[in-house]
Amino acid sequence: MALGASLRVLLAVLRNRRIAAIEAAYLGFTLAEWVQWIGMLVYAFNVGGATGVGIAVLVQLAPAAVVAPLAAVLGDRYRRDRMLVLAYLLQGAAIIALAAAIGAHLPVAPVYALAALANAAMTLTRPLQAALIPALAETPAELTAANVTAGLIQNVSLLAGPGLAGLGLAVGGIAPVFAVFGGLVVGSGVLVFLAVARAPRPAGTVSAVRVHPIAALAEGFGALLRSGRPRPVASLFAVSEVVWGAMDVLVVVLALDRLALDDSAVGFLGAVIGAGGLAGVALTVMLIGRPRLAVPYGIGAVFFGLPLAFLGASASLLIAVLLLLVAGAGHSVMNVAGLTLLQRVAPHAMLARIFGALEGINMASLAVGSMAASLAVEALGSQSAFVLAGLLLPVAVLLATRSLREIDMASEVHLVEIELLRGIPIFAPLSALVLERLAASLIPAHVEAGDEIIRQGDIGDRYYVLAEGRVTVMIDGVPARELGPGEGFGEIALLRDVPRTASVVALGEVELLALERLPFLEVVTGFPQSGAAAESVIAGRLSPAG
Repeated sequence: MALGASLRVLLAVLRNRRIAAIEAAYLGFTLAEWVQWIGMLVYAFNVGGATGVGIAVLVQLAPAAVVAPLAAVLGDRYRRDRMLVLAYLLQGAAIIALAAAIGAHLPVAPVYALAALANAAMTLTRPLQAALIPALAETPAELTAANVTAGLIQNVSLLAGPGLAGLGLAVGGIAPVFAVFGGLVVGSGVLVFLAVARAPRPAGTVSAVRVHPIAALAEGFGALLRSGRPRPVASLFAVSEVVWGAMDVLVVVLALDRLALDDSAVGFLGAVIGAGGLAGVALTVMLIGRPRLAVPYGIGAVFFGLPLAFLGASASLLIAVLLLLVAGAGHSVMNVAGLTLLQRVAPHAMLARIFGALEGINMASLAVGSMAASLAVEALGSQSAFVLAGLLLPVAVLLATRSLREIDMASEVHLVEIELLRGIPIFAPLSALVLERLAASLIPAHVEAGDEIIRQGDIGDRYYVLAEGRVTVMIDGVPARELGPGEGFGEIALLRDVPRTASVVALGEVELLALERLPFLEVVTGFPQSGAAAESVIAGRLSPAG
C-alpha cells in the first residue's frame, strides 16, 4: 500500500470512535507503566545495586507471569470490553497504593509487594486489548493501522514516561508522579466504559467460554505452542522479552556505572529508546495493507537485539544514544508486525487466552532476562553481558527463518474470497480479520456437470461456497431449488450434527470453495450474530416453502 493510502487508513482508525477511545486509554496506561517501571528500577538500584535491580524485576514479574494467562481466560469467558474496564480500575488502584507506600517510606518488602501487585494488574490490559481490537477493525488494513497506532502510543510513552520518572526523581521523589498516573489509569477505565463497554453488546463479541477456566487456560497455551503458525511468532516475542529484560538492567548499568551519570540519566536513556521507537513507527506505517508481515517481523527483531552487542564496547554517550535509537526502531517494527501476524493466524474465539498465555510467557521471559543480565554482569563483566544479550535475537531469527517464510507464503489477503464470504448471510456479520482468516482456510474445488457434490444421508464434513456455476438441490430425488455464485450450502449437517438433508448436483462446470468443519463451527458458534444468521438460514431451508 502506498504511503499516502497508508496514512489515510491510519487517520480512519482515529475516526473509529471505539478504537480511538481504546487507544487514548492505552496512552494513559503505557505512561503509567513506564513511570512505575523506571521509578522502581532506580529505587531498587539505590537500595541493592545491579543485583537489587534483578531481584526487584523478578519480584514484580514472577506474579505477573502467573496472573496474566489466568486472568486473560476471563476475556474469552466474559465481554472483553468490560473486562478491560475492570483491568484499568484495578491497575489504577494498585499504582496509587504503591505511591502511598513509597511516600510513607515503608520498608523494601512491602514496597516490592505492592509493585508486584501493580505489575500483575497491568498484565491484564494487553491481552484484552489485543483480543478486542480485531472485532472493532473494519478492514485488515485498519487492523494493522490500529496496531501501528498502539505502537506509536507505546513509543511516545517510552519517550515521555522515563522522562517523567526522571523528573520525579530530580524534583524530590517518585511517589507524587505515581499517584498522578495511577489516577490517569483510573480515567482510562472510565473512558473505555463510556465509549465502548456501555453498549448492550458490541459487534464481534464471542460467545462465553463454557469449559473450566484451567482447561480454557490450557487451550490457550496449547494453541500458542502447538499450532504451526503462532508458535514461531510467539517464540520470537519470548526471546525479545528476554532481551528487553536484560536491557532494563544493562541500561541502568550503562548509565550509572560505565558512563558514570546520575540517576536521572536512566530515565533519559530509556527515553532515547522511545525516540527510536517513534522513528520506527514511521516505518510501521508502510506495513499497513501488506499481506506479508513475517519478514518485517524478523528484520525488526534483528535490529532490536543487535545494537546491544555493540553497546557494551561503547564508553561514549553519543554512540550509546545512536545504538539505543536503532534498537528502539527495531523493537517498534517487530511489535507491530508480530502482533498483527498473531491476530491474523490465531483462532478468534481464543484470542484473549492466547494473548494471555503470551503475556505470561513474556513476563517470565522478562524476569529471566533481567536475572540473567544481573548474573552475567557480576560473573563476566558488563561488556560480555551486552554482547550475549545482543546476539540472542539475531540467532533466534536465523533459526526461525524457514517458519517465518512459510507464514509469509500463507498470509496473502484473499480479496475475492473475502467478498464472496461477505455476501453470505452467515458470514456477513463477521469482522474483516475473521473473514480474512476464513478466506485463507478455503479449499478450491472444480466439479464437472452432473457430478454430485454432496449426497443426502452422508455425513457432513464441509461447507461449500459457489464461486462460479450453478447447482440444483435435490430432496428425496426431487429438485427443490437452484443456487448460484455467491451462495453457500452444507450448514445443516455441520451445525445440527445430522446426516446431509439433501443432495446437491452441478448443473454445469462449477468452481467451489470448501470450508472444513472445524473452522466453520468455530466461527458460527463463536459469534452470536453469525450463529443467529445461520439459524435463520436453516429455518428457511427446512420450512415447507424453502
